[in-house]
Amino acid sequence: MDPQDDIRGTNLPDPKEIEKEINDFLADKYGNRIRIMGTQLGPWPGVEESGQGQEVLKESKPSTSRFDMKPAELHQYLDRFVIRQDSAKEILATKVCTHFNRIRYFKEHGDTYDREGIGRIKNNIILIGPTGVGKTYLIKLIAKKLGVPFVKGDATKFSETGYVGGDVEDLVRDLVQEADGDIERAKYGIIYIDEIDKIASSGNIIGLDVSRTGVQRNLLKPMEETEVDLKVAHDPVSLMEAAAHFQKTGKRLKRTINTRDILFIVSGAFNGLDEIIGKRLSRKGLGFGASLKEKDNRGDMFRQVKSEDLIEFGFESEFIGRLPVIALLEDLSEDDLYKILKNRYSSVVTAKKQDFKAYGIDIRFTDEALRTIAGEANKEKTGARALISVIEKVLVGFERSLPSTDIRRFTVTQELVTDPRPFLDSLLDDEFHPSRCELFDEVDSCERDEALRDLGSRGEEFEQNFGKALGREALEVIVAAAIETGVSPETMYKRFMKVEKEIHAFEDEFARVYGLRLRFLEEALLELARLTLGGSEEPLIVCRKIFQNYHHGLKLVMERTGSYEFLIPKEAVQNPEKYLNQMIQETYRT
Repeated sequence: MDPQDDIRGTNLPDPKEIEKEINDFLADKYGNRIRIMGTQLGPWPGVEESGQGQEVLKESKPSTSRFDMKPAELHQYLDRFVIRQDSAKEILATKVCTHFNRIRYFKEHGDTYDREGIGRIKNNIILIGPTGVGKTYLIKLIAKKLGVPFVKGDATKFSETGYVGGDVEDLVRDLVQEADGDIERAKYGIIYIDEIDKIASSGNIIGLDVSRTGVQRNLLKPMEETEVDLKVAHDPVSLMEAAAHFQKTGKRLKRTINTRDILFIVSGAFNGLDEIIGKRLSRKGLGFGASLKEKDNRGDMFRQVKSEDLIEFGFESEFIGRLPVIALLEDLSEDDLYKILKNRYSSVVTAKKQDFKAYGIDIRFTDEALRTIAGEANKEKTGARALISVIEKVLVGFERSLPSTDIRRFTVTQELVTDPRPFLDSLLDDEFHPSRCELFDEVDSCERDEALRDLGSRGEEFEQNFGKALGREALEVIVAAAIETGVSPETMYKRFMKVEKEIHAFEDEFARVYGLRLRFLEEALLELARLTLGGSEEPLIVCRKIFQNYHHGLKLVMERTGSYEFLIPKEAVQNPEKYLNQMIQETYRT
């Protein structure tokens, strides 16, 4: 049956007719530059009729976000990924956790308390720090750990009217999209706006500065509390959906989101702010007869920042008033850049390993090579971003040439970083090059040991998160699989827990289907984990394939011995048919 027949038999208009009407409207207004194609009519997901001439959203399913996290736990998590920035991590961990724990408190008490009083002030945060020190990275990590939706915007893209680059409220709509349309989740999200210093007015009342002040004012209500309409007035798709819905029901579709609990975090480099702070400190020193001190360190100067400095910088007092928390991030030294490269949770080295892994090539980095890369990156004065550009410059020739050879592993040394081209030539000419043989094994062994020590030291954390801490043999399997696949050991730890769960599920399935109970010994479970951790097949499928004929043989054993429960060792996983035959033969010998 033609699907259009279903539509004609209801109050819904024909989608093709709606599409034609909208396109005619767009053609009159904009010419033939814009067209709507492939319309689909129907109510918004998650809505129901309310009988009040409009529709309201159904209550979403409970959020899985962490609103009970303690500041120390979040701080510890950030320490694992972010080098230095201790003060900023402490402030962010504390104030963000307080924000979400306060939301949890009010939810548990049914919002019966007055949320409009003093306690209603949001912990919106302003981050001050140079480029490449990890501002965006920090906020992404926090959102991921808390399990809340996160969007990032660039303040320079906004305009007062919303027609140039977007409107401030578009970020709120993006947050809903990031939450897969779940408004209940989105209203507890994090909105991060970078380059906020670019919308500070310079004091000139004409031209661009007026627009900058307008953008600041447009941010005031969302940062505090307002209702944002998820339908955009100048969006043809929104107009079409609203028109189709009204024609069907005669009711207005109401889709809004309240920003009361959305956390806003803004950041910028704030070049020139140190001079404003210095002038204030100088005036204060003269006024109180104190001796003036030279403030050569920009970071030291920023630690003295006050709201009045930000207002003089060009922000409206009302705008700064909605950002009560200030966190400072410091410049990264050469040693900091080296520590970023050494950090196994850093994406810089891991990403490059994965680039080569895509071609079946394993690479390792010596400690001296990482120090040299850090030194070169430090010269560029763009923070951690320079690390990526230096590594790309050093290894681009290897990435181009080696996939076409039989070389499947090599080591990045200080010699390679200093002069890549001759090193590549020697690597291609020498099958037994140290970089491909003993040096690679040495560095690889050190990396495995470091990963094992790290996982072993986090036993308490894993026991809290997964209910138990794994032993050394299991950790060795995890580290081997992580290095083989190029993912982090922490990610592989989570996979191992899933594998273990599925193996026990297979035990239950086998007992349910055949009336026979398999009990995998620890050694067998680890062997199954080795087979499945790095593969594409699910552990349950692998178990079914390995033991697909076991019920026939085990029933013979059961008839002979009366036992219906069997312990499965590693040998049974490695060679299932041989082990089963031996078991049957031994049973009939006795």
